[in-house]
Amino acid sequence: MTDLPSIRQLEYFVALAETGSFTRAAEQCGISQPSLSVQLAGLEKRLGQRLVERGRSGVTLTPAGREVHERARAVIESLTNLVNRFDAPRTGLAGTIRFGASGTLGPYLLPHVIARLHALHPDLRLYIREAPPDELTRGLANGDFDMILLQLPVRGDFRPIRLFREPLELVTARDHPLAARGIATRADLRDATVLSLGPAYSLRQQVAELCEVLGARLRTDYEGTSLDAIRLMAGMGMGVAFLPALYVRSEIGATDKDVCVVPMEGARILRSAGLVTRVASEDEAAPRIARLIQTVAREVFAGTLFVDPG
Repeated sequence: MTDLPSIRQLEYFVALAETGSFTRAAEQCGISQPSLSVQLAGLEKRLGQRLVERGRSGVTLTPAGREVHERARAVIESLTNLVNRFDAPRTGLAGTIRFGASGTLGPYLLPHVIARLHALHPDLRLYIREAPPDELTRGLANGDFDMILLQLPVRGDFRPIRLFREPLELVTARDHPLAARGIATRADLRDATVLSLGPAYSLRQQVAELCEVLGARLRTDYEGTSLDAIRLMAGMGMGVAFLPALYVRSEIGATDKDVCVVPMEGARILRSAGLVTRVASEDEAAPRIARLIQTVAREVFAGTLFVDPG
């Protein structure tokens, strides 16, 4: 049988490659720095390649090291998926999941999910980072995230799990004519100025397409970097906005002094949200977390979110 590198050697090398430091990698792996050096030397000897270069600023991967890092990470992920595939149904989810979330979804949904997730899976650790959708998909492709929560559709070699559809609500300043009328038709929005997030957000593309249908003007000279920024701009009369229902429910009340929600006639404007993993991932974690999110959507946000079947 071929004398293969050990999983431990691969794990230690991946930690070294990703921390860029023998000290930090040893701490992360729970071993001494000399032990880490011995394992690296054994891996280099077995492969017949120098994998790292040591310098004052830390560790730099050689060309061979970069290739080994990519392949070693894939091997470890595959083995982790294999173990989780059979362990998770018996013991619940465990370990660490690197979870990315869009800033237009995560802050308003995840607080209601985390407590239940922890109660059901106390050995699970979720490292959550918010980022724009483009950054999330790049990070997922590169292995920086294990799964991401964002607006669908998503482009790339990914596996999306559809969670729910969320309405977009029309929000205007309190002194806007539509606020006084109390209801808006699509014809009322012809030539209206509409505020939006920047191009990095999927919501921006949906709002841009909506503006074309309505004959409205998408404001591009000043784009918000957050939903809060859009809400403030709408309150100053700089335009109207289509904001996600979860945000509206969380941040805009009936007695809000600067903005109000104006119901629209006709079918509701919806966006889809999903939990996305890499195609190669066969971990049971994503489907189980997706089901939990849908349970929260049904129980906590009934009447606000529309859960997709399946």
